[in-house]
Amino acid sequence: MTAKTKLPSNKNFLSPLGFQFTINKTPGVNYFVQSVNIPSLTLGNAEVPTPFKSIPFPGDHIEYGDLIITFRVDEELRNYREIHDWIVALGFPDNFGQYSALANAATGSGEGTVSDATLLVLSSSKNPIVEIVFKNIYPYALTDLQFNTKLNDINYIDVIANFKIQIFTLNYLI
Repeated sequence: MTAKTKLPSNKNFLSPLGFQFTINKTPGVNYFVQSVNIPSLTLGNAEVPTPFKSIPFPGDHIEYGDLIITFRVDEELRNYREIHDWIVALGFPDNFGQYSALANAATGSGEGTVSDATLLVLSSSKNPIVEIVFKNIYPYALTDLQFNTKLNDINYIDVIANFKIQIFTLNYLI
């Protein structure tokens, strides 16, 4: 086998600008997403002790990092409220009915306590090449909204939402 046959077929680099992100449960957030990450994953390990050195072996549990999105808040705070109300219902701070209303919603329509999300990675030609599906995500943190009258220019408000995920899969579209 020669070095020429080991060359990649596509020599373009991945652009951080080429993506589309959607969460089934929060249609108002989807249009305003500014950034999203693909979470880290870590495979645990097991070590077998020997008289000389412990020998590592692959573990059997994968831990996923957090899915973190940054989105621009619309002027009526509708997209902010979608995440806010989801977190509030999960935490049911006023009454038990908040959680049960969320849990009993139809899961097929993206409702319920969890939702699926999709990240489309786009090529340099802006065509979808990889679909990453995040299963059973739920928000657990939402950053604060900062208002400031001392700004010289209008800096629109962005917030960060953190999600826990069960698993994600990569599906090639090309």
